[in-house]
Parts: sequence; C-alpha cells; structure tokens
Amino acid sequence: MQTLDYAVLGFYFLLVTGIGLYCYRKIKGSSDFYVAGGKIPWWLGGVSHHVSGYSGVVFVGLAAIAYEDGFTVYVWWACSVAFACLLGAIWIGPRWARLRITLGIESPTEYLAMRYSILTQQIMAWCGVLLKLFDVGAKWASIGILLHGFTGLPITFGVLVSGAISLAYITIGGLWADLYNDFLQFFVQVGAGVVLFVAVVSHMGGISSVSGIWAQLPAENSNLFNGEYTALFAFAFLIVASLSYNGGTWNLAARYIGAPSAQSARKTAMLSGTLYLIWPLVLFFPMWAAPILLPDLADTSQSYVMLAREFLPAGLVGLVLAAMFAATTSMTSSDSNTISAVVTRDILPNMSPKFRNMDQKRGLRIARLTTFTFMAITLMIGIEAERFGGVLGLIIAWFGALIGPVSVPMVLGLLSPFRHADARAAITSIFAGLIAFVIVTYGLDAAIDVRTLTPVSTSIVVFSFMAWLRRNEPLSQPMADLMRGLSGQNETKS
Repeated sequence: MQTLDYAVLGFYFLLVTGIGLYCYRKIKGSSDFYVAGGKIPWWLGGVSHHVSGYSGVVFVGLAAIAYEDGFTVYVWWACSVAFACLLGAIWIGPRWARLRITLGIESPTEYLAMRYSILTQQIMAWCGVLLKLFDVGAKWASIGILLHGFTGLPITFGVLVSGAISLAYITIGGLWADLYNDFLQFFVQVGAGVVLFVAVVSHMGGISSVSGIWAQLPAENSNLFNGEYTALFAFAFLIVASLSYNGGTWNLAARYIGAPSAQSARKTAMLSGTLYLIWPLVLFFPMWAAPILLPDLADTSQSYVMLAREFLPAGLVGLVLAAMFAATTSMTSSDSNTISAVVTRDILPNMSPKFRNMDQKRGLRIARLTTFTFMAITLMIGIEAERFGGVLGLIIAWFGALIGPVSVPMVLGLLSPFRHADARAAITSIFAGLIAFVIVTYGLDAAIDVRTLTPVSTSIVVFSFMAWLRRNEPLSQPMADLMRGLSGQNETKS
C-alpha cells in the first residue's frame, strides 16, 4: 500500500472513534446501550441489519466461490437472505419489537425464560456465549490476516489495532455507536465496491462486459446452481438464513428489538432484504470476472484483494481495505454488544442476586464492563488463533452447525402455530439437531447440502411434532397473553 492508502485507512479509523465519542452522550442507561432506547429509525436499523449480516468472509470465502462456481453464490446466498428478510418483515421482525414494548426486554434470550423455562434460557445463553467467544475471535484473526495481506504488518498488530478501535467505540457508545458506524461502513463498502466495479468494467471494454463475461467463462458459471451448491443446498441455506437473519443470530435480532414499533421493525427488514437483493450484483461482478482477469489463481480466496491491487490507484486500495475491515468489525462489535446483553440480563442475574433488578445506571456500568471483558477475551483468542489450530476451526464448524437448531425454538417460539411447544420441545429439538449433525458429518461424511439441511430440518420436525402432541392442552394465562401480544392483537388501530 502507498502512503495515501494508509492515510485513507487512518481517516476511517478516526471517523469510527469520533462516532463512538459522539454517541456517548446518548447513552443514559442499559436500555440505551443495548437497544438504543427502542428508538432506532427504520432506515438506520435496515442498513445496520444488512451490514451486520456479513463480515470479511464475503470478500474472501464468497469471493473464492464466485471465482470457482460463478453466479450461483448470488442465488443461494444473496437471494436466500433477501427472502429471509421478507419473511422477517411479514412475521418475525414486528414480534421482536413487541417483546420490548410489552416486556421491556433488552436481550434476545431474555424472553426465553417466560416462553419456555429458565433452564432452556440458560442452556441457549451459555452455549451461545461460549461459542461466540471463538467465533468472534476467529473474525479478529481474519482482520489481522487481511491487514497483513495488504500492508505486511504483523497479524498480532492488526488484531490489536482493529480490536482497540472497536473496543473503544462499542464500550463507550453501545448500540447507538454500532448503528451509526454501520451506516458509515455501508457507504464505505458501497464506495469501494462501485469504484472496483467501474475499474473492472472499464478494463474489460465497457458496460457490455456486464453480460459479456459469461461467454468467456465456463458455461456452468452462469448456472443458478453449480458444483456442490445444488438446489438442495440452496433450499437448506434458505431455511438456515430464515432462522438466522430473523433472530437466530442474536445481534440481528437487536435491530428489531430496538425498533420503536412493529411497523418500524417491518420496514427495517424490508430495507435490509432489498439491499441484499441489489447490492451483491455490483459487489460480486469483479469476483465473477476474476477468472478472466486473473486466470489460474492459486488461492482463489485472494481474488478480490488481487483485483484491488491490480486495478485501483493509490488511495482507493486503502478504501477497499477499509471496506473489508468495516464489514468484519461491524459484525464483531455488534456481536459483542448483544452477547453483553445476554450476559448482563440473563446469565449474571441467575448466578447472583446482586445482579437482579438493577436500575438503568448500574445496568449501564455492568453493560460496559461485560462488553469490555468479552471483547478483550475474543481479542486474546484472535491473537492466539494459530495455537488453537484445528480446535478453533472445529468450534467454528460446530457454531455454524448449531446456529440452525438453536434458532428453531427461539424464532419459531414467537409464532402462534407453535404456541403449544414447551421447554421439553425446545431442549429436545436442539439436541436432536446436534445429534443429526454429528451423524451426517462424522458418521456418514455426507455432502455439504445434506450436512446443511439435516440438523436444522431435524430440529424443526422434532419441535413441530412435540408442539402438535400438546395441541389440545390449554395454555397458561401468562402464555396466552404473551402469544396474543406477539401477534399484535393488543395493538390499537391508529
């Protein structure tokens, strides 16, 4: 990178830190810190939901798939997530907002104690927090690797610099800082993506290359489904995405929880889904064209980085790196904020009475302490990632496998058709999905589509069946009130 690239990256870091300081004055209590006081505008929530839904893996992992398999990555990834957001707009997002409005929740697992049982809540909370330690740690390591690839700086230095900046703004400014930084990061990503798109299109002869590249690529690269990414895999990913992007991934649920109304949460989901449908077409084009521009690339995961180096002038390379950095820090900071909410609101009160019934100011102090502690631990894991070796990769693989089964009782539990599902249904469905994952992955060594579909579908079937078995049992009055509130029956027509 040139001096101008470092200047661009440094200026971005200053903006991020400045936003954190600006948001400090907006934080008066834990509600402001975790759910922005329930005042998230739909346009801000929608952009943040979109940006927080992916990390630097788009520029590395999905770039490799785009290089090798072509258009299919847009079909099974972007279209599936867009459809998931549409489902969220209709059925799920508004229910998260109603939970905060009626119950005052500040974490996505907080409602599980009332919906199922404290045991169910604690199982899901502890599993999620422990797995997220390693998941976020791996993302910090990926940032260090990206910075090393662009700048040559040591990976540890990259992890510490990016972590320190994120730690400062999220600990000071809470969810408000995360939201505004997501907004900034989205425009950084768009700016970098559009610049590289224009550079590649110009190099390939103009706008006609947008459709013309497919004649120069292998015929299967233009197929909707290609290689191991079959129609069955796309269907499996659609199910997982529908659960994950509507609350199974906790930090995304926070964008709905913080909405001021059910209607605002619905608009949040619609905007996020629209962005997923449109923006990846621009973002992925250079990756699709990469086999023509960079033939026989040894490491296809580096295609986006190589394109930036090859076709962008000084200064704009720094912008692309800032975009890749922004995508990952958006997710890590968002995760840390939400995990802190789960620890503060759901785990600590069950460990000690002194953490129960805290006022907003004491809750804010604990919120900042738990956020700082969680992020510090994940940074240490990121720095020592190589020492974990295969263990870290194994844990991340298990996190990916568990996100579907764990999401089933959390998301489906919001819906009236599953109102008879109890704690036994929730816990049994999670462990059934886990057992199914072990069988198809380690016992049968199944293909990726089967490995993706089997755990989550098993959990859905078990959860649904156990709810159906109790269909004639009357609901308790609190449960009936909860389900009625979630469906919006208590809302007045304006």
